[in-house]
Amino acid sequence: MMRDIRQAFQIAGQNFAEWRKSPRIAMTFVMALVLCLMLSDQVLSHAVRYETVLQILEPFIWTYGDAASVMLSSLLLVLLFADMPFVSQATPYWLVRTRRSVWLAGQVIYVVLTTAVYNLFLLAVQGIMGAPFSFLGNVWSETAAMLGYGGGEGITVPVSIKTMEISTPYQCAAVVFLLMLLYSLFIAVLMLALNLYAGSAAGVLGAFAVNLYGLLLNPQIFQRLFHFTGNLAYRANVLCGWLSPLNHATFPMHNFGYDYLPRVQVSAGIFLALIVVLVLLAGRKMRNYDFSFMQVDE
Repeated sequence: MMRDIRQAFQIAGQNFAEWRKSPRIAMTFVMALVLCLMLSDQVLSHAVRYETVLQILEPFIWTYGDAASVMLSSLLLVLLFADMPFVSQATPYWLVRTRRSVWLAGQVIYVVLTTAVYNLFLLAVQGIMGAPFSFLGNVWSETAAMLGYGGGEGITVPVSIKTMEISTPYQCAAVVFLLMLLYSLFIAVLMLALNLYAGSAAGVLGAFAVNLYGLLLNPQIFQRLFHFTGNLAYRANVLCGWLSPLNHATFPMHNFGYDYLPRVQVSAGIFLALIVVLVLLAGRKMRNYDFSFMQVDE
């Protein structure tokens, strides 16, 4: 057992070693940096304009409290994981030395660690961008209060008074990070399973399809299309909260004690269950997966 675990981590490490000669990896993180700059511009510009301070994690909280921002950040994972299951020159060597299940475990470990690194990068970039006019205290800032009470004309960032009333910045940031991480992992292992069953194009199409489905299953879209009001609008909001994976990854779309939206713990449990099922399906396919080394780079 210990030998299998060690080999699985060695396989994951081999994948990380490929980062040094992969322009695709560098491009992904450069694009993630540009995305962070674009998404946080409204909050940072408001703080500069009115000379107010921010809590250092607020740019991350408000940026990724929006479903569209979560979707855009997760789409960059397609660049990182489009070539799963990462067949390389070292793959024949590992398949001779160990079992297919161990090799797949190494790929899963790599996906989990890479997704965590990617999301930590997003968190760090948001914090660094706001650092010049931010403080570290665990209280909400004057900027957040202004935006939450409607002081930011033209600002579309979802700053929520409800969020500020029920949590502190560090607690809220931890939950937002957890939801983003689980959603990203769900997208990544979905791509892995689809690539194994139907080829690399299937994983990319599946990632786009899930994100598009989540984006379209939006309460505001339903209200505009069908002119829902009152109780119907509330029911549409609850239905979208339960049926959309993207809404499960969005902090404001959760039940905090007085509605029927999913609780954060329920969303986390759903994501974990989906991830486990997809990994098991990938493991089942791996038993008779037909490896092809014809396109391995020299």
